Amino acid sequence: MPPKRRDPTDPAEWLRRARSNLARARADRHLPDVLYEDLCFDAQQAAEKAIKAALLVRRVAFPKTHALADLLTLLAQSGLDVPAEVRQAVALTAYAVESRYPGIAEDVTAEDYAEAIVLAERVLRWAESIVAGTDAP
Repeated sequence: MPPKRRDPTDPAEWLRRARSNLARARADRHLPDVLYEDLCFDAQQAAEKAIKAALLVRRVAFPKTHALADLLTLLAQSGLDVPAEVRQAVALTAYAVESRYPGIAEDVTAEDYAEAIVLAERVLRWAESIVAGTDAP
């Protein structure tokens, strides 16, 4: 029997994937060969997928992009108030491409990583509240 296909229009599926990325970002930090850059990419992915879940709830079509500012702008244009602390997550966009390849960006530090986790957690909690219908920041 083939594996179950997940519904890409279901916000809960996007949140499931966001939680997975965030869990991976948290869990892999103790592995000796894992780079902070890769963990921060997972944090960025968690925020991106969480925002896309909120966009689905708002019935807003979104492009295939890693640019969190663009996705948050779409949410704001839909009439949703995007709190400043959620907008801070646009800093994660740099981890989507630049930091994943050698020589393009400076090495990511432990402090950068810790901040990326905080930002991703904040976005995920906010998106979960939107999907649940509570719209709490």
